[in-house]
Amino acid sequence: MPRKLYDKPSTEEKRRNLKKNQTEAEEMLWNKLRNRQFMGLKFRRQYGVGDYIADFYCPKLKLVIEVDGEIHESIEAREYDRIRDEYFNSLGIKTIRVKNHEVKGDIEGLLTTIILPMVSL
Repeated sequence: MPRKLYDKPSTEEKRRNLKKNQTEAEEMLWNKLRNRQFMGLKFRRQYGVGDYIADFYCPKLKLVIEVDGEIHESIEAREYDRIRDEYFNSLGIKTIRVKNHEVKGDIEGLLTTIILPMVSL
């Protein structure tokens, strides 16, 4: 029997907590992605992939969008993110990383200049 890869029960509590405590930037982006508002695509929020949790995941495109705050600036966090991105890549999942300030500063520009080209590939 194949091991469950997506939304594993072992990550359920953490996913639930992350949804309840999302950052302002995550909430702003979610409000643009939810209910198929962006190009008619279904995005999932705080979605489990293996032992990791993606901020946003589009199953159709196999695309993860990560919203990174200051905590991602440390050497340890960058290494963790690199390993995680490699894992997603090994599953054929593309990862887009955006900064909190990019979302808060110009979310429409972010969607059209960064995310739209990735979706169009």
